[in-house]
Amino acid sequence: TGFQGVNKYDDITTLGRGGSDTTAVALAAVLHADKCEIYTDVDGVFTADPRIVKNAKQLDFITYDEMLELASLGANVELVVRSSLNQTEGTVVGEGTGMEKLLVTGVAADKNTARISVIGVEDKPGTAFSVFDTLAANNINVDIILQSVGREGTKDISFTVAKTDLSDTMDLLRENRESLTAREIVSEEGVAKLSVIGAGMCSNPGVAAKMFEALYSADVNTEMIATSEIRITALIDERDVKRAMRIVHDAFDLAD
Repeated sequence: TGFQGVNKYDDITTLGRGGSDTTAVALAAVLHADKCEIYTDVDGVFTADPRIVKNAKQLDFITYDEMLELASLGANVELVVRSSLNQTEGTVVGEGTGMEKLLVTGVAADKNTARISVIGVEDKPGTAFSVFDTLAANNINVDIILQSVGREGTKDISFTVAKTDLSDTMDLLRENRESLTAREIVSEEGVAKLSVIGAGMCSNPGVAAKMFEALYSADVNTEMIATSEIRITALIDERDVKRAMRIVHDAFDLAD
């Protein structure tokens, strides 16, 4: 019943979408298990999607933070992701204490992305709060945010949302356009997020330079940028995303 969320009495039996893996991790954490081994139809975690990047390498180890950036769910118990179809060792997901931190562990892309620009809002304190508070109140999550330098008393605010939220977000912003003091609200589909992830990048300069040099060499334009301690994300044209993944993957010598 791993792919059933409730039983006949509507009691929750699994966590998350489908939920068997997440439930297994939660049980392992509560039971203080030494580790949780997940047997699936892949050999482990790779440096990129091997369906797109043919020479992607299987990782022996990846930290929780890196895995959270590459995926979305986790718990503080050591995981092993391995194949149910062969005897390969798979990938360990753990703390990483004492482990050598790779400069870049992997490259990931997300095509479920759209960009929205709220143009000509008043350049005064509280304007950005008004925009994002309106979205938060309606459970709309935003990711990359870019605000222009104020000019003639106005500024522009651009951000990304999931493509599945685009229609609702645009309807909401248009309904509140006057209170948000926006002159115009526009959206753009056909974009994608390309990210490099690595626990070692926080202590090593030059990762961003190498990533953007690779994109430049491939004539891939960067529209927006977001960073964290272990991730750099660029918003690019969706048509370029597969090619860009391969170029950046090669630039960091991640190939098998």
